[in-house]
Amino acid sequence: MIGDAANFTSAGRTHWGWVIAIFILLLLLPAGFDTNTPTLLGIWALFALSLGLMWGYAGILSFGHAAYFGLGAYTYAITSMNLGESTAAWIFAIVLPAFVAALIGAMMFYGRISDVYMGVITLVFSLILAKFMGATAGDAYSIGNARLGGFNGIPAFPILNVPGDPSTPIFGTALYYVVLCCLVLCYLVSRWVLSSAFGRILLGIRENEARIELLGYNAPAYKTAIFSLSAAMAGMAGCLFASWAEIVTPALFGLGQSVEVIIWVIAGGLGTLMGPVIGAVLLGTMKLLLGEQTFIDNSLVIGGILVLVVLLLPRGLLPTVMGWRKQHGQRSVSRARSNSMRRRGGERRQLGAGVEHGKAGQNHE
Repeated sequence: MIGDAANFTSAGRTHWGWVIAIFILLLLLPAGFDTNTPTLLGIWALFALSLGLMWGYAGILSFGHAAYFGLGAYTYAITSMNLGESTAAWIFAIVLPAFVAALIGAMMFYGRISDVYMGVITLVFSLILAKFMGATAGDAYSIGNARLGGFNGIPAFPILNVPGDPSTPIFGTALYYVVLCCLVLCYLVSRWVLSSAFGRILLGIRENEARIELLGYNAPAYKTAIFSLSAAMAGMAGCLFASWAEIVTPALFGLGQSVEVIIWVIAGGLGTLMGPVIGAVLLGTMKLLLGEQTFIDNSLVIGGILVLVVLLLPRGLLPTVMGWRKQHGQRSVSRARSNSMRRRGGERRQLGAGVEHGKAGQNHE
């Protein structure tokens, strides 16, 4: 699937016209719609982008990517409750997941752990965090002024505020624009990384890690770096989610959260940057709509969608659409060339007939 997707995208090319048009549309969205749901969808899109970057371009699949999402949320909640404002909490919510991921990544990649065991390690790490945070009820489990709260989580912590001004909170439309800017920034950073020499080496590692090492590159170091960068982006998404929801619970570390983001990436298109974003927005919207009814379970619908995508759109939505457009364009070019050749052939025949007619007239004279 990764190889097929890569046929339709490259690390250094993007359709900037579409990106700019979508960005302008999103800027104008608050003028006609409520921003609560779009803010949540933007956070999920950022979370999916973080996994899509690592999995699609370095070939590293983390079954417990929700661990860094939850770490970012909990780090922000605990730090903001102790400091009373969000600036330092925002920074810690990005740095701590990146640091933890660097430690785990170094252990896995320098230890030459296979992909299967790497998936098990990342999943178990996420489940351990979920289990531990669920068992932290009571006054004994607190960090400074923040009580961890067990399954009830941590509520009522300070939300994002203007840096250096705790009296000016960021919520509603302002939070929507913050999320949008973070999503665009992370997309641009990802595009810049992939268009650099670092990104080309990641693509080489994805295709043939042994060959990259034979060329003299330190593959474990590159894999650890992208693993840490992906965790930092997931931590940022977790921080934004905490500020949006104003509560964090152990469910953020759960298996369901990790599985959902994998489905978003697969459905949108592995091996692209916009694919995971589109998958998160579309499936996230469906999840929210299905949450308004009790007739059918959300998990059954999402699972059915995954099966249909794998069977009918194995490359994902975005690469499939791009493939269709490419084929249509090639057919149009072929038809245009064929028509041009027919016209030229007709002109040559007419010219030949005219020459023969002229010769016949001269002979008659």
